[in-house]
Amino acid sequence: MFGQSILSLVIWVPILAGVAVLATGSDRNAALARWIALAGALLGLIVAIPLATGFDTGTSAMQFVEKAAWIPAFNIHYHLGVDGISMPLILLNSFITVLVVIAGWQVIQDKVAQYMAAFLIMSGLINGVFAALDGILFYVFFEGMLIPLYLIVGVWGGPNRVYAAFKFFLYTLLGSLLMLVSMIYLYFQSGGSFDIQTWHTTTLGMTAQTLMFFAFLLAFGVKVPMWPVHTWLPDAHVEAPTGGSVVLAAITLKVGAYGFLRFILPILPDASHELAWFVITLSLIAVAYIGLVALVQADMKKLIAYSSIAHMGFVTLGFFMFNPLGLEGGLVQMISHGFVSAALFLCIGVMYDRLHSRQIKDYGGLVNKMPVFAAFFMLFAMANAGLPATSGFVGEFMVIMAATKVNFWFAFVAATTLILGAAYTLWMYKRVVFGKVTNPHVEEMRDVNAREILILGVLAICVLAMGLYPKPFTDVMYVSVVDLLAHVAQSKLP
Repeated sequence: MFGQSILSLVIWVPILAGVAVLATGSDRNAALARWIALAGALLGLIVAIPLATGFDTGTSAMQFVEKAAWIPAFNIHYHLGVDGISMPLILLNSFITVLVVIAGWQVIQDKVAQYMAAFLIMSGLINGVFAALDGILFYVFFEGMLIPLYLIVGVWGGPNRVYAAFKFFLYTLLGSLLMLVSMIYLYFQSGGSFDIQTWHTTTLGMTAQTLMFFAFLLAFGVKVPMWPVHTWLPDAHVEAPTGGSVVLAAITLKVGAYGFLRFILPILPDASHELAWFVITLSLIAVAYIGLVALVQADMKKLIAYSSIAHMGFVTLGFFMFNPLGLEGGLVQMISHGFVSAALFLCIGVMYDRLHSRQIKDYGGLVNKMPVFAAFFMLFAMANAGLPATSGFVGEFMVIMAATKVNFWFAFVAATTLILGAAYTLWMYKRVVFGKVTNPHVEEMRDVNAREILILGVLAICVLAMGLYPKPFTDVMYVSVVDLLAHVAQSKLP
């Protein structure tokens, strides 16, 4: 019945569920709001499952395509479709949304309906970003997702939440405006079309490609975030509530990386090859320098935020190696980082809910009071450090292998993240978990409850399953990756 409208369901079910949650009104109906939110998040995940079960891994063509006229005067369409690059990201987003709703079940007591609704609406908008095949539709979803995230940080965040929310919003808005200008230029150059696939075959001069490269790079680089436009991320993470940090790290950073694959590489192939050194340089700085910055952090959230910047540097590095291993490695790293970063921020949230501190010095000896939690935390810390048999190893290994084929020193610098990642992650873990209990408040901390075990347990299964058997993920991506690279190899110069 809904076979031709799966992507619309994936987008609009969470959004309509969010509206239904808002309709519950005040906090007197908080319990009802929570249950409607959970039902909406689960339904959003269920309607996304056919994308995986019905996906044809043997073709790079867009699948589950929907197209309808939206603004005929400007040839703008409601045009949706997914390939092996975008489909896994939609599933990741729908999956993380369920966990975020469960994670905020007891923690959020103020404006519960609005909190849950913001995450559901944002989930639908992000799915729209990954599914949009019309430039203006993409832009609407891309900008729309900023609004609920801005509210999540600004309303439910920490003491400096307003500053962090404004900084995040202004950084992303500036890049987005340059992207819109580029889209309008592409509209005229392509004969009056906003179809993204038409833009992929549009002939552009080198000057135009170079200017648009930097416009799109700023728009998507801020989102990733790449060094040096990364400074909004630690502030946003520190001030955001746990659920906001989870979605920010696990999903919204991937929107920026996705933009590289849907816009920069296929539309601007000549500029991408010519300026690859620039992106590779920024990526390697992120991997090495930001890893050193993470080493000196006293706040656990800020440490994991800087860790995210370093890990996403691996993603952009893999994209500009221009070989299947690197591009696939970058995509695998995106999915893995979604699992691992979500798990780490949830672990920090578990500790914060009990002690109301994110400072490493306030902990110590946690294993004596929370042994089950310490075991989960250890697994995710090891995955963040790139331990083999965890998902964190697979993507990084693939990117390092790809870099070795291009330039040994690229691979050498990239590999430092395995050392630095282990250093800052395990150094944090040691100080928080091991040793004697020195803070009397730690003595009173309780181990994880059933709800927390459910969330962390599911993520632990994902981290281990992807680390031990990544083939289902790479099979989905491979044909789309090869086709994209073949397309990028063809010059678009007139």
